[in-house]
Amino acid sequence: MLFVVASGRWVLPEAPYALWVRRQLDEHLRLPEVLRVEVIGGEFMVTPHPSYGHAAVVSDIQEAVFRAEFTRPTCRWLVVHGTGLDLAEIGDGYAPDLMILASEVEAAITAEAKDRYLHPDEITLVGEVTAPFSAHNDRREKQRGYARTGVPYYLLVDRDPGQPGVTLLGEPNKSAGTYEVLGEWLFGETVRLPEPFGVEISTDSWKPWE
Repeated sequence: MLFVVASGRWVLPEAPYALWVRRQLDEHLRLPEVLRVEVIGGEFMVTPHPSYGHAAVVSDIQEAVFRAEFTRPTCRWLVVHGTGLDLAEIGDGYAPDLMILASEVEAAITAEAKDRYLHPDEITLVGEVTAPFSAHNDRREKQRGYARTGVPYYLLVDRDPGQPGVTLLGEPNKSAGTYEVLGEWLFGETVRLPEPFGVEISTDSWKPWE
């Protein structure tokens, strides 16, 4: 299987982040819609959209949060994916696999009636599911970026056949760009997100990529 990943420093009229935040980077790179563009470490990264197995994991997490709303009246979370996260503090722009934000935050954003990216202080948890072309950044560069901008929780689902598993990170140290490990699970075990979430996620159908 061939994966095409591109990153670099093209001759652009402005820094990649400045174009990304205005949604103009794709246009300057003349990319097809089937590719995803992020700015990581100040450089743009172009990757293909993920596979079905990857998307199924994201769907399982979203469904687990949705189910929790019926069993816990205090559970009021919204799962968002397919949009950008503006890390203006470090000049990066990511496209996380999923973000979880409180329903009251979502209501406030909707009331603004503005079409924009989300910001780190608006989300409570960000989740990434690794793929062959993104695993390195998910484990290192993006994890560091989330910590440096103060995202409270980072859920990393690693589908690498050599080290499959789930890790929940929290207590970000912004100056060091690091997290504390709050929980680790193997595929087949139930992931339990602690308070304030109180969400249980089944991983019975999760498998490493082939």
